[in-house]
Amino acid sequence: MNVFEGFTPRQQRSANNRLQRTALHAASQPERWLGRKNTILNQLAGVVAGLIVLTSASECAGAQTPSRSRAREPIIGLPCEGCEAVFEGLPATIETDARIGRQDEPGQPLRIAGTVFDPTGDSASGVIVYAYHTNSRGTYPPDDRYGGLAAYHHGLLRGWAVTDAEGRYSFATIRPAGYPDSDLPAHVHMHVIEVGRCTYYIDDILFEDDPRLTKEKKAALILGRGGSGLVAPQTDSAGTWVVWRDIHLGKNIPGYPGRAQQPVAADGAGRRP
Repeated sequence: MNVFEGFTPRQQRSANNRLQRTALHAASQPERWLGRKNTILNQLAGVVAGLIVLTSASECAGAQTPSRSRAREPIIGLPCEGCEAVFEGLPATIETDARIGRQDEPGQPLRIAGTVFDPTGDSASGVIVYAYHTNSRGTYPPDDRYGGLAAYHHGLLRGWAVTDAEGRYSFATIRPAGYPDSDLPAHVHMHVIEVGRCTYYIDDILFEDDPRLTKEKKAALILGRGGSGLVAPQTDSAGTWVVWRDIHLGKNIPGYPGRAQQPVAADGAGRRP
């Protein structure tokens, strides 16, 4: 039986590479992954769920969410590990200039800023941007309040910002480190919630000055979802790292309504852990 029967070549490639990516992560970090057996199984289940959803998800409002999701907006652009975490702990009040983690979190201070644009190129207000990343040691310190939920694996360093009237958002945080005993570059995971429409993940923020970010890693990790996440860090007068990550709603997001998708790298797909 061909589980990919009826899917477009791009959808087949996306699901197949998602499975390969999960296997590669398990092989490169055996101790970490052996301790996360259930997470791996959930990832593989997510691929199957994603295949089912992709057959009918042609619009944000019409896409189906996984049964475990507590999402108010449907999740599109599947497969996506843990996308329901964007709603777990979502504050009642969200600031445009938000903070990820504690004020005294150890590490080099980092400011992430950017503008969100709609598919016509106009700035988009009222869009929620969700971000999470590792600490200065390259790990996701778990948040015990969310045991058993997707947010548990996103750790303590996570936050939400909402775009202002000019589409701007920002996060104050620390610069993340790459995973220990791994060659994956440091990164910041990013999602957006288009309120009342849909939610999806976009390309991670990747740092140009990271020695782990080789040419091969760029080719594999830069997919153009929501625009490029590749940033050139600079320091301000206070010694804070500053990066700029603009977001283009719906760009290269499978199932996004009313928009022709641009080609993406042939070997990239799925959500990294």
